[in-house]
Amino acid sequence: MVLSRFWLAIFISSIAFIVISLFTGNTYTIDYVLNGKKDEPILISEKYIEQIPAFIRDSIKKAPDNTIIINRDEANADTTYVYKNKTVKIFSGVQKSDGLLPTCKSTLVDLILPLIAYLAFFCGLMELLIISGASGKLAKGLSPVFVKVFPSIPKNHPSISYMTLNFAANFLGLDSAATPFGLKAMESLQEINPDKDKASDAQIMFMCLHASGLTLIATSIIGYRAAAGATNPADVMLPCIITSFIGTIAAFLIVGIKQKINFKSASLVVGLMVMIAAIVGLLFYVNSLDLIGKNFFTSNLSGLILFAIIGFTLVFSLRHEKKFIEAETTVFDAFVVGANNGVKTGVTIFPYVLGMLVAISLFRNSGLFEIISHWIAFIFSNMGVSKEITDALPVAMLRPFSSAGSRGFLIDSMNTFGADSMTGRLSSIFQCSAESTFYVIAVYFGSVNIKNTRYALGTMLLVDVICVITAIFVASWFF
Repeated sequence: MVLSRFWLAIFISSIAFIVISLFTGNTYTIDYVLNGKKDEPILISEKYIEQIPAFIRDSIKKAPDNTIIINRDEANADTTYVYKNKTVKIFSGVQKSDGLLPTCKSTLVDLILPLIAYLAFFCGLMELLIISGASGKLAKGLSPVFVKVFPSIPKNHPSISYMTLNFAANFLGLDSAATPFGLKAMESLQEINPDKDKASDAQIMFMCLHASGLTLIATSIIGYRAAAGATNPADVMLPCIITSFIGTIAAFLIVGIKQKINFKSASLVVGLMVMIAAIVGLLFYVNSLDLIGKNFFTSNLSGLILFAIIGFTLVFSLRHEKKFIEAETTVFDAFVVGANNGVKTGVTIFPYVLGMLVAISLFRNSGLFEIISHWIAFIFSNMGVSKEITDALPVAMLRPFSSAGSRGFLIDSMNTFGADSMTGRLSSIFQCSAESTFYVIAVYFGSVNIKNTRYALGTMLLVDVICVITAIFVASWFF
C-alpha cells in the first residue's frame, strides 16, 4: 500500500513539475523526457540566427554541417549550436537517464530478458536440489537457527535452504544467482502465508535482511575502481563489509523488535557469533595479502564458489538419480521444468519492474531529483559536513531507486574527483553497502502478487539511512 502511494506520488509530482517547467519557460521542450536517451545532449532553447553572437553566427555558417560546439569551461559543459531553417537550436548538458519510451524498451531488453535467462538457469538448478533432497538436508541442518529468526516458518521448511543460498550469493557478490534463489524463497514463504495479499512476518524479515546488502566480495565495485585508475581498487572492501554488516544487524534488530523475536536464544547467539567469526577471519586473511594477492582473491573467489554450487548440484543429483526415477523424470527433464518455472516468474515480475523504473525515469528527467539532492547537499554543507562528503551524496540518494542510476553517479564522481579521493571512495561504499530498495520491493513482492507490504518499505529505507551514516563515519575513519 505504501509502495503504491509512493509510486503514484513520484509519477504525479514529476509530470506536474515537467508541465510547469514547460509553461514557465524553464524548459524549451519535453520531448527528451519521452524519447531522449541517456548521455544525449538536451535541447535548451531555439533562437533566430540574428540573435546569436556574431562570432558564433559566422562560425556556424562556415561549418560544413552547420554545427559548431563551443566549450564552456566555466559551466563545465559543452554547448552545441545547430543552424537550420533560419533558426539555431542550442543543446547543452547531457541527459541523466533514458526517457519514458526508451526506458520501457531497455527494461525489457537489457533487464528483464537477461533476468529471465538467469532465473531459468538457476531455477533449473533449484529443481535439481529439491528432487535430489539436497535442499531438504540443508534446511534440516540450519533449522535450529532459522526457526529463531523466522518463528512462523515450520522446522525443516524448504524456504530455509532457498534463503540460505540467497544470503550466500549476496555475501559473495553473485547478484545473478542471488535473485533466483531469493524469488524461490519468496514463493516458498508465500505457500505458508495465511493472507496471500499481505506480506507475512517471515517475508518481511527475509526482505529486510536481503536488502541490507551484506557483501564480502564487492566484485563490481572493485572493477569500476580499477577502470577509473585507483591505486588499490580493493581498498574499499573492508569499509564496505563493515558498513553492510552494520546495516544487516540494524535490519535484524529493527524487524526483530517489531516481531518480538527472542534475542537471548542460545542457537541464535551461536549462529551470530559463527557468522561474525567467519567475517573477521576472512578480513584478517585478506588484509594479510599483498596488492596482487588481494586482486587475485577478490577476482576469483566468487566465481569459484558459483562453480562449486553448480558442480555440487549436478554431482549430487547424479548420485541420487533413483529419486528422479521415483519422481518419473530425469535430471535434465527436471532442470527443464525448473527453468520453465523461472521463465514464468520473470514474466510475472515484468510489469512491477516496468512501472517502478518508468516512474524513476520521469523523476530524474523532470529535474526534481537534482533539485532535492542539491537542497540536501546545501543543508548538509551548512551543518558543517565537508564538501567531499556532500559531493558523494547523490550516489546514496539514488541507490534506493536505481542501481544503474547510482552507478552512473559513482563513475562520474570517480572521473570528476578521482578514484582515490574521499568522494570517490565514499561513493563506492554507498554503492555496495545497500540494495536498490524500490527495485527489490517491486521484484520480490511482485513475484508473489503481494499488494500490502506492511512496514517492509519503511524499515528498508531506515536501514538505507543507517548504512549512509555508517558509510560516512567508516570512510572518514579509514581515509
